[in-house]
Amino acid sequence: MRFNNDRPIFLQIADWLEDEILAGRFGPGDRLPSARDLAVSMEVNPNTTSRTLQLMAERKVAGMERGSGYFVLPEAGRMIVQARRERLMSETLPGLFRTMQMLGISAEELLEYYQDFLEGRPHESQ
Repeated sequence: MRFNNDRPIFLQIADWLEDEILAGRFGPGDRLPSARDLAVSMEVNPNTTSRTLQLMAERKVAGMERGSGYFVLPEAGRMIVQARRERLMSETLPGLFRTMQMLGISAEELLEYYQDFLEGRPHESQ
């Protein structure tokens, strides 16, 4: 995994694990990799991956069973989607809307691009 400097590494690993859960590679009740295994595979310090797993427990995505490790909770998918929707609405969209306003892009034009995206066809610039 390639890390960027924009966000702490433990958050990037949490996002990756959440992506894996949403993609169905880890389902409810599945055991997540241990902090040590994650650290080896991600080539990071075990303290970093331990912090990742603790964060996932705080987010109610994973639960810890003493001596067994972390497991995906039954409502993990719903919790991830809810948190990501909230982050999109509060952090990403305001910046997009400011940029659209500066560039004179209308909501209708954005909707056209989005429809083209959903239909898998490239948008033709005017």
